[in-house]
Amino acid sequence: MPAQTNITPRSKDYAQWYQDVIACAELAEPANVVKGCMVIRPHGYAIWEKIEDDLDRRFKATGHKNAYFPLLIPLSFLAKEAQHVQGFAMECAVVTHSGLRAVDGKLEVRNQLEEPYVVRPTSETIIGHFFSKWIDSYRDLPLLINQWANIMRWEMRTRLFLRTTEFLWQEGHTAHATHEDSQAEVLRMLDVYRDFAHEVMAVPVIRGVKTANERFAGAIETRCIEAYMQDGKALQAGTSHDLGQNFGKAFDITFQNKTGQREHVWQTSWGVSTRLVGALIMAHSDDEGLVLPPKLAPIHVALVPIWRKPEEQARVLEVAERVAKELREDGLEVVLDDRDDVRPGEKYYHWERRGVPIRIELGPRDIDAGVAMIKLRVVPEGTDPKAAKKTIPLADIGVSIGKELDAFQAFLFERAKKRMHDSIVKVDSWSEFEKVFADQGSRFVLAHWDGTTETELAIKEATKATVRCLPYPEDVPGFDPRETGRCVKTGKPSAQRVLFAKNY
Repeated sequence: MPAQTNITPRSKDYAQWYQDVIACAELAEPANVVKGCMVIRPHGYAIWEKIEDDLDRRFKATGHKNAYFPLLIPLSFLAKEAQHVQGFAMECAVVTHSGLRAVDGKLEVRNQLEEPYVVRPTSETIIGHFFSKWIDSYRDLPLLINQWANIMRWEMRTRLFLRTTEFLWQEGHTAHATHEDSQAEVLRMLDVYRDFAHEVMAVPVIRGVKTANERFAGAIETRCIEAYMQDGKALQAGTSHDLGQNFGKAFDITFQNKTGQREHVWQTSWGVSTRLVGALIMAHSDDEGLVLPPKLAPIHVALVPIWRKPEEQARVLEVAERVAKELREDGLEVVLDDRDDVRPGEKYYHWERRGVPIRIELGPRDIDAGVAMIKLRVVPEGTDPKAAKKTIPLADIGVSIGKELDAFQAFLFERAKKRMHDSIVKVDSWSEFEKVFADQGSRFVLAHWDGTTETELAIKEATKATVRCLPYPEDVPGFDPRETGRCVKTGKPSAQRVLFAKNY
């Protein structure tokens, strides 16, 4: 299938722009033969691998170990925790039969299972079963486990990376002797996600506490990180759940404490998924295509050698290969685009679409001058486009490119942070609230809410805006959680402002 070349402008159709960027960068495509699923192509999967590698290092640094649990979960396991099964019942895919046989040239299912299996929508239940076998004493705690896996949730409306029937993720599961210890784990892992989003994804996030209505099914509290997308919508980029003793009691996970008494453990779970790739796309990319922060870019540098005369080709390629080798030795991923049947302009276009942070152009005159021409994928708005190009010495080029990449990473974060902060508004009247969210509009809105699920659902029904979280004050400039007021919808007393937005 030929690669797509046209990208719809964001201002014209943001949803189509998103799909076009993915197609042009060859990140993924719908798996039309399997409803609601996607095929992650090599360039897209390479981004996920970098996400996985960095997070895995962070998890292990905090004492967690990787394990793997079955994809199929006995149906009876889900039934043991009432809130959990209620929260996931409509999204479950269920296996009821095994085996096939050919009858008159047609395939028929052979055997009905004694008990149906649910294809993993999340793993709290089956992991709870095994925790009950592994934990006996306070000496076995804390138990800190992480799993990298695929998940299946039967989605009605799907969108590549953001919401698909099958997706990839990690899910942390831990057990502790006290509630204080499990609460500390919830906070610690939320901060791990925040640090990763800021330092690696270059995406600023707001930490906060979910409302009871938005809480993970079976948790007593859910904390989240919310990211701002360029269309004003929020994307929940990660969650960390305080499960209390709900699953401990459901699966009889007990331990003998230091005084010889048996107690139920306190548990947490936390996770992020391939929707982080969607967050990257929507936080950074533009109408020219994909933009990636260097720390997650599968290719850091596209090196394009240029020659006009046949006798120049060998000399230019020799120097280009030497430069590519030097950059690779400095730990950079480099593609040397030496195709001789493609014009330089087409090569530039190709790598820009794929989000390569820096392009190096190298021709005979550059070599004679001992320099190379580089072009950054994006420059600050209002900057002369010519500023995206500059010459750097060939000597110690790895050091120069490394500095450019570091500056580019920092620029993307600061640009995204400014967009988010500029979007945040305080709203005190219902008419103003409706105006902000009219039609396709959205921003991050701080408004008072009376704390009831009834009002929360009424606001969502009227505007499609939801309470994203009760935000951490340090993550929102000028936000004071002690500020009381009146609910923007009902006028009833409100203990504090909360963060509203439309969301993905």
